[in-house]
Amino acid sequence: MSRLLRALLALTALLLPAIGRAEPQFTLLVIAAPSKYHYEYIPVARESLEKLGRLHAFAVDWRKDGTPLDGDLTRYAAILLLNTPGDEFTPSQRQGLEHYMQRGGNAVVVHRAAIMPAAVWPWYEKLVGRSFVNHPMIQTAVVNVLDKGFPAAFGLPDHWLWSDEFYVTANPFDITIHRVLGVDEASYDPTRIWPGQIGHRMGKDHPEAWFHRYEKGRVFVTLLGHEAEMYRDDRYLQHLLGGITWAATGLGEQR
Repeated sequence: MSRLLRALLALTALLLPAIGRAEPQFTLLVIAAPSKYHYEYIPVARESLEKLGRLHAFAVDWRKDGTPLDGDLTRYAAILLLNTPGDEFTPSQRQGLEHYMQRGGNAVVVHRAAIMPAAVWPWYEKLVGRSFVNHPMIQTAVVNVLDKGFPAAFGLPDHWLWSDEFYVTANPFDITIHRVLGVDEASYDPTRIWPGQIGHRMGKDHPEAWFHRYEKGRVFVTLLGHEAEMYRDDRYLQHLLGGITWAATGLGEQR
């Protein structure tokens, strides 16, 4: 093989990946810290989210704890708190998240990340928009789309069967949220809970996904997402993708 041919092949190898690679629309920081009941989902969710990133041209920066919150967050269009126990963030990491939102950052909160013990970090409870009360055992229920015009509902049927821990929440800080999904309590038993605990009913107003503005940013919350296999489910991934896209870009919301 001639020296010229080798040089041409080397140049082609360098150029082809650049030509075929889409420029990312934005970068998403994913913090997926394991907890006692939430860890098996991590490799499954990572594979699926990175695939979504490649398919939809956004970059995923995957982290296993809150360490990035101590650094420069300006390059992230949104932060995805994926089943991450926010109450385990250090004081400086909490301050980092607060400053990020106060400067126009955006957040996506998934399932376990919505739980914050009362009075531990009120700012975070307000970020979520609701405060965790408890949840029944995993059951199959009817989930209803409440806002067809929001991106996190675009890939979902109006009514769909889903099995999850349907969190019960309260609103002690009187936060206004825009509901995207709700669960029909007539389709499962909210009182089916572990011995020593008391299950609560919320009635017709039982949101399971919503969005709102907080500080200077956008926040999307879904309480769905307990089991690892959910992160292989196309409907759930479309739901999550819609929330991520809106939080990162502000686009797609129809009013």
